[in-house]
Amino acid sequence: QVQLVEAGGGLVQTGGSMRLSCAVSGGTFSGYAMGWFRQAPGKEQQFVAAITYNGGSTYYADSVKGRFTISRDNAKNTLYLEMNSLKPEDTAVYYCAADRHGLRGGAMNPAAYDYWGQGTQVTVSS
Repeated sequence: QVQLVEAGGGLVQTGGSMRLSCAVSGGTFSGYAMGWFRQAPGKEQQFVAAITYNGGSTYYADSVKGRFTISRDNAKNTLYLEMNSLKPEDTAVYYCAADRHGLRGGAMNPAAYDYWGQGTQVTVSS
Protein backbone atom coordinates (compact mmCIF):
# COMPACT_ATOMS: atom_id res chain seq x y z
CA GLN A 1 0.00 0.00 0.00
CA VAL A 2 1.39 3.34 -1.05
CA GLN A 3 1.58 5.91 1.73
CA LEU A 4 2.39 9.60 1.50
CA VAL A 5 3.23 11.54 4.64
CA GLU A 6 3.67 15.30 4.57
CA ALA A 7 5.72 17.21 7.11
CA GLY A 8 7.09 20.69 7.66
CA GLY A 9 3.95 22.77 7.99
CA GLY A 10 3.37 25.34 10.70
CA LEU A 11 3.09 29.05 11.35
CA VAL A 12 5.26 31.61 9.59
CA GLN A 13 5.14 35.38 9.16
CA THR A 14 4.48 37.12 5.89
CA GLY A 15 7.63 37.14 3.81
CA GLY A 16 9.03 34.10 5.53
CA SER A 17 10.04 30.72 4.17
CA MET A 18 9.08 27.14 4.81
CA ARG A 19 9.95 23.76 3.33
CA LEU A 20 7.45 20.95 3.11
CA SER A 21 8.41 17.35 2.57
CA CYS A 22 6.46 14.31 1.49
CA ALA A 23 7.83 10.87 2.28
CA VAL A 24 6.53 8.08 0.06
CA SER A 25 6.57 4.42 1.03
CA GLY A 26 5.09 1.18 -0.24
CA GLY A 27 5.48 2.00 -3.92
CA THR A 28 7.98 2.91 -6.62
CA PHE A 29 8.56 6.59 -5.92
CA SER A 30 10.99 7.02 -8.80
CA GLY A 31 8.25 5.94 -11.19
CA TYR A 32 5.68 8.48 -10.04
CA ALA A 33 5.11 12.02 -11.13
CA MET A 34 4.35 14.06 -8.04
CA GLY A 35 2.32 17.12 -7.23
CA TRP A 36 1.41 19.55 -4.48
CA PHE A 37 -2.10 20.87 -4.00
CA ARG A 38 -3.60 23.08 -1.33
CA GLN A 39 -6.99 23.86 0.08
CA ALA A 40 -7.93 26.88 2.12
CA PRO A 41 -11.04 26.92 4.33
CA GLY A 42 -14.16 27.42 2.26
CA LYS A 43 -12.26 27.24 -1.01
CA GLU A 44 -11.74 24.62 -3.68
CA GLN A 45 -8.63 22.55 -3.90
CA GLN A 46 -5.94 24.35 -5.87
CA PHE A 47 -2.98 23.06 -7.85
CA VAL A 48 0.36 24.33 -6.59
CA ALA A 49 3.17 22.51 -8.39
CA ALA A 50 4.10 19.24 -10.08
CA ILE A 51 7.25 17.43 -11.12
CA THR A 52 7.94 14.56 -13.47
CA TYR A 53 9.30 11.21 -12.30
CA ASN A 54 12.94 12.19 -12.84
CA GLY A 55 12.64 15.86 -11.97
CA GLY A 56 13.21 16.83 -15.57
CA SER A 57 10.13 19.02 -15.81
CA THR A 58 8.29 21.12 -13.28
CA TYR A 59 5.00 22.98 -13.40
CA TYR A 60 3.67 25.78 -11.21
CA ALA A 61 0.50 27.66 -10.59
CA ASP A 62 0.83 31.29 -11.60
CA SER A 63 0.16 32.34 -8.02
CA VAL A 64 3.32 30.63 -6.74
CA LYS A 65 5.64 30.90 -9.72
CA GLY A 66 8.95 32.47 -8.74
CA ARG A 67 8.29 31.93 -5.03
CA PHE A 68 7.87 28.16 -4.68
CA THR A 69 10.19 25.39 -5.88
CA ILE A 70 9.24 21.75 -6.19
CA SER A 71 11.97 19.13 -6.11
CA ARG A 72 12.47 15.47 -5.38
CA ASP A 73 15.12 13.09 -4.13
CA ASN A 74 14.46 9.67 -5.60
CA ALA A 75 17.17 8.11 -3.45
CA LYS A 76 15.24 9.22 -0.36
CA ASN A 77 11.74 8.65 -1.77
CA THR A 78 10.93 12.21 -0.80
CA LEU A 79 9.24 15.15 -2.47
CA TYR A 80 9.85 18.75 -1.38
CA LEU A 81 8.20 22.13 -1.71
CA GLU A 82 10.38 25.10 -0.88
CA MET A 83 8.18 28.13 -0.23
CA ASN A 84 9.62 31.64 -0.08
CA SER A 85 8.11 35.12 0.21
CA LEU A 86 5.04 33.61 1.80
CA LYS A 87 1.80 35.58 1.80
CA PRO A 88 -1.33 35.26 3.95
CA GLU A 89 -3.16 33.94 0.89
CA ASP A 90 -0.80 30.94 0.90
CA THR A 91 -2.48 29.77 4.11
CA ALA A 92 -3.99 26.35 3.45
CA VAL A 93 -3.67 22.65 4.05
CA TYR A 94 -1.04 21.38 1.65
CA TYR A 95 -1.31 17.91 0.16
CA CYS A 96 1.18 15.88 -1.83
CA ALA A 97 -0.02 13.44 -4.45
CA ALA A 98 1.47 10.73 -6.67
CA ASP A 99 0.57 10.02 -10.29
CA ARG A 100 1.43 6.62 -11.78
CA HIS A 101 0.76 7.79 -15.33
CA GLY A 102 3.30 10.52 -15.97
CA LEU A 103 0.92 13.50 -15.68
CA ARG A 104 -0.91 12.31 -18.79
CA GLY A 105 -4.15 13.32 -17.12
CA GLY A 106 -2.83 16.82 -16.61
CA ALA A 107 -0.50 18.16 -13.95
CA MET A 108 -3.17 20.49 -12.61
CA ASN A 109 -5.93 17.89 -12.52
CA PRO A 110 -6.38 16.34 -9.06
CA ALA A 111 -8.28 13.43 -10.58
CA ALA A 112 -5.11 12.42 -12.44
CA TYR A 113 -3.35 11.55 -9.18
CA ASP A 114 -3.62 8.11 -7.66
CA TYR A 115 -2.36 8.53 -4.13
CA TRP A 116 -2.67 11.35 -1.60
CA GLY A 117 -1.18 12.34 1.71
CA GLN A 118 -3.17 13.47 4.71
CA GLY A 119 -2.09 17.08 4.41
CA THR A 120 -0.11 19.54 6.49
CA GLN A 121 -1.31 22.95 7.65
CA VAL A 122 0.57 26.05 6.56
CA THR A 123 -0.46 29.32 8.17
CA VAL A 124 1.03 32.64 7.12
CA SER A 125 0.36 35.47 9.55
CA SER A 126 0.05 39.05 8.37
